[in-house]
Amino acid sequence: MNEPLAERLRPKTLEDYVSQTHLVGKNGALTQHIKQGLIPSMIFWGPPGTGKTTIANIIATESGRPFYTLSAINSGVKDIRDVIDKAKQSGGLFTTKNPILFIDEIHRFSKSQQDSLLQAVEKGWITLIGATTENPSFEVISALLSRCQVYILNAFDKKDLETLLKRAIEKDELISKKTINLKETNALLKLSGGDARKLLNIFELIVNSYDSNTVTITDEDVLKKIQNNTVRYDKTGEQHYDIISAFIKSIRGSDPNAAVYWLARMVEGGEDVKFIARRLLILASEDIGNANPTALVIANNTFQAVTTIGYPESRIILSQCATYLACSPKSNAAYKAIGKAQQLVKETGDLSVPLEVRNAPTKLMKELGYGDNYKYAHNYDANFANQEFMPDDIKNSKLYDPGNNARENAHREFLKQRWKDKYGY
Repeated sequence: MNEPLAERLRPKTLEDYVSQTHLVGKNGALTQHIKQGLIPSMIFWGPPGTGKTTIANIIATESGRPFYTLSAINSGVKDIRDVIDKAKQSGGLFTTKNPILFIDEIHRFSKSQQDSLLQAVEKGWITLIGATTENPSFEVISALLSRCQVYILNAFDKKDLETLLKRAIEKDELISKKTINLKETNALLKLSGGDARKLLNIFELIVNSYDSNTVTITDEDVLKKIQNNTVRYDKTGEQHYDIISAFIKSIRGSDPNAAVYWLARMVEGGEDVKFIARRLLILASEDIGNANPTALVIANNTFQAVTTIGYPESRIILSQCATYLACSPKSNAAYKAIGKAQQLVKETGDLSVPLEVRNAPTKLMKELGYGDNYKYAHNYDANFANQEFMPDDIKNSKLYDPGNNARENAHREFLKQRWKDKYGY
């Protein structure tokens, strides 16, 4: 038998299904849909090996519907139209039990391919079930997304994975013929990354590596036999956005340990060094700003350096920058200031520049009063002259509020000496 263990153990009914109880448990959303006989078009979004294809098959079987399947990797618009034509001929137009079209990796379909599904979904010729490992908000066109329910599938937890291992040992027609002593499971669970299919395939590989029918499995044995654990990281998908988010938030939260961990995840996944460095450059201003202006200098130098060097050495430079930024005092005052200013502009429109601070490059402009009464700051004590720079309608608008840190406290004191009566520093 050439079928892999994961395929041999694929559940055929909801009762056999392990995990995703929020969807297929007794009170799960999909369980209720099947009971009612009303299956909406839907998108299953979740990591690899969480049962998206399996659930689609179970829905079709238990609802008694014809089931068609396409893979976005090797299907085109013609294939979609052929399936839709078959679905229409099967009577889906005149019955609530219209056929199910399952499309694996639907995020790989182009816009035109996704567009070709719209009429069939809208008219009810088919019930679409799409499976994706990527965030549908980014990968599925809005018109199609609006016609589908989105259900999130989670990575299998430890209890679920151990249940699958036990089921394999006790019920699989090949594995059950052997005497298996599963002494430790930590390595298997770690290598699986919550992917049930990967877990079962690794487990079968380990079992088959023994010549004897009596097998004892330990963590050490598993790690010896499975040398390369490929880190799951999709540079263009959901992992890309989630991990860079965790990385930035770790630095913002002043945790250099978490920062270098998420950095390592990106490095091991082959993330573009310039993408990481750009995000550090933004963070240096957004989250540190004037609390430590040197942070921006270091982040900019990091971007220049990794652009020149690349992997593998650039990981060291990125680590230095990330840990430095994580250990820097934090302030988002400059970030908030520009946000407030932009909002003020939206609310007040194109207000006129005060005449005294306008430029007067021509004689006519001078005659019109451009630049009149402008006070050149360097001609006054402490290089400061109290004058109005804002349009009259929004004068006294305080937009920059220094953060509570050593450098910006000095900024506040500086501003208080000059603008206390005007801005209230």
